[in-house]
Amino acid sequence: MEARIEKIKQQLQSQDYKLTPQREATVRVLLENEEDHLSAEDVFMLVKEIAPEIGLATVYRTLELLSELHVVEKLNFGDGVARYDLRTDSSKHHHHHLICVQCGSMEEIMEDWLIPLEERLEQEYGFHVIDHRLDFQGICRRCRESRESDE
Repeated sequence: MEARIEKIKQQLQSQDYKLTPQREATVRVLLENEEDHLSAEDVFMLVKEIAPEIGLATVYRTLELLSELHVVEKLNFGDGVARYDLRTDSSKHHHHHLICVQCGSMEEIMEDWLIPLEERLEQEYGFHVIDHRLDFQGICRRCRESRESDE
């Protein structure tokens, strides 16, 4: 975790920002809960446990700054709540999401199935894709099985 914090610190410094204690607390919460796609309010509640003096506005500002600097990706799954996902060095693109419209569950697809499409866009249109996002909205297996057992 310390190596990732150091890398984020360098990303901030390269844009003339500092990794303040409040920003570091926010980054630590995001790292410790990397699988969870936390909302700003979720991050705030967890940051308060390690830095009780921090305010919600500070967490919002920190998340917006980290989003602008491409340290985190701001996600919207259609429920009106912004969520935050740490970007990783290992992935050329982000992973994709399966979002259940009934229960709100979210599953990740870690493979990037769109690389052939990106290559085709480059060949046919001369368009070089830098990044993309793909979210599938539908009904998850659990909800479908539950509905089928009720019938």
